[in-house]
Amino acid sequence: MAVLVRLDEVLQARRMTLTELAQAVDITLANLSILKTGKARAIRFTTLDAICRVLECQPGDILVHAAGAQDEGDD
Repeated sequence: MAVLVRLDEVLQARRMTLTELAQAVDITLANLSILKTGKARAIRFTTLDAICRVLECQPGDILVHAAGAQDEGDD
């Protein structure tokens, strides 16, 4: 199972930088970068809610389940 993070695409559509989003959501740029690159193992609902509120999107716009794709740790 793999969940893909489409944060780059949403940011680009909103003409917003990762730094601007980090400031608006009040999350460190490092943590947001980990999420953006797909290396995060979890996300708090409050963080997801804040990101969606700022970007005016739905969680499904950011997180996509890729059927058949595998995580690095899956065997």
